[in-house]
Amino acid sequence: MTTVLRYAAFTTDPAGGNKAGVVPDATGLTDQRMLAIAAELGYSETAFLIADPSAGERTYRVRYFAPTLEVPFCGHATIAAAVAVADATGPGELVFETGAGTVPVVVAADGDGVLRATLTSVEPHVLEIGEADVAQALALLGWQADELDPTLPPRVAYAGARHLVLAARSRERLAELSYDFDGLAAFMTERELITLQLVWRESATVFHVRDPFPVGGVVEDPATGAAAAAFGAYLRELGEVGETAELTLHQGADLGSPGLLSVELRAGDPRVRVSGAGVRLPE
Repeated sequence: MTTVLRYAAFTTDPAGGNKAGVVPDATGLTDQRMLAIAAELGYSETAFLIADPSAGERTYRVRYFAPTLEVPFCGHATIAAAVAVADATGPGELVFETGAGTVPVVVAADGDGVLRATLTSVEPHVLEIGEADVAQALALLGWQADELDPTLPPRVAYAGARHLVLAARSRERLAELSYDFDGLAAFMTERELITLQLVWRESATVFHVRDPFPVGGVVEDPATGAAAAAFGAYLRELGEVGETAELTLHQGADLGSPGLLSVELRAGDPRVRVSGAGVRLPE
């Protein structure tokens, strides 16, 4: 009997954040079985863990499945899985060997006993995207070019998975999300994009974000740690933040499932750290 746990990441409230499945011991599960479990749960991703003591204590091989496909890395399921491990074995340092590379995670309890996990991304990069591709993405979203924030140009950002960053000029534009599901899924599949990172800048370090995820069979991801890491790298690449910075991302409020993501950049380290709380869902 396969044990499947359910967690919410980037929240302390089970009603908020982004839900993820966690299979703490996926030893012997086939790809088809993992995909079936993820589809049955219906969450944007489920993390499947296999302990690898030969690689070090508290080291796990981790695979991530959305309802329709496997993805190389998922931030919110990493947070959820790390908190699940900490619930079972105590806080501390973990190592997740993912399809994108090695992701260290640290779990600590705050003064109220809430478990919070911090992942360190693989090395990110940021790429330009052609005007024709941007125009096609906007058409599929139903956005107009003049609704974009000209100070935050479109880019493809990677920190374990590829995300197209598009910045809205207004919070109202971000709040209204209705898009061509099949068309956007095909567009993203052709370009190996996992989500679109749609953002609106409230201040220099505070952003509101939304992430359509049609390639995974999900209309929208409520809190996206992988995209948050990629977005931190994007802002640094553009010079919008310093080499050292702390960012706050609000996500999920438009879905009635608010989450809070903290992003940290450190001078001398190209990797990006993403932190958030996690809580187990009631059975």
